[in-house]
Amino acid sequence: MIIAGIDPGLQNTGIAAIEKFDRTYQLMTCDRIETRTDVAFEIRLKTIYDKLTEFIECYLPDQIALEEIFYAQNAKVALKMGHARGVTLLAAANQGVPVSEYSAREIKLSVTGNGNASKHQVQQMICRILNINIASASYDVSDAMAVAYCHSQRLNNRR
Repeated sequence: MIIAGIDPGLQNTGIAAIEKFDRTYQLMTCDRIETRTDVAFEIRLKTIYDKLTEFIECYLPDQIALEEIFYAQNAKVALKMGHARGVTLLAAANQGVPVSEYSAREIKLSVTGNGNASKHQVQQMICRILNINIASASYDVSDAMAVAYCHSQRLNNRR
């Protein structure tokens, strides 16, 4: 089973695809979609949508796991983040891929065993779980890997 993890954001959206075998996982890809602040808002959203669509078409995930947005400095920021999240959901829906959402706390707990873990701790543990060395990756990317892993664990628990 292929699970895509997405950490949505307007400036940086983390994306990852992992393949789940019986008891092991393999990272297929991970990346970050970046948009520039000097570009029109609607073009930034289109960039996110287009790159997510390309990602989904390339890796053909069976399911997508998405990190919920839980914090915003003000209403304007929250609204813009909601738009980025919306185009993420639209890209998944247009490709017919089901989406599950998880809070940051759920993801941290699944990956590290501690719902209050730091981003650095999550990054270190997800790299250990996937047996990779990408310590230089952004937290957006490691969060995308972590949400994909979290979803795979939830699928195991449902059986």
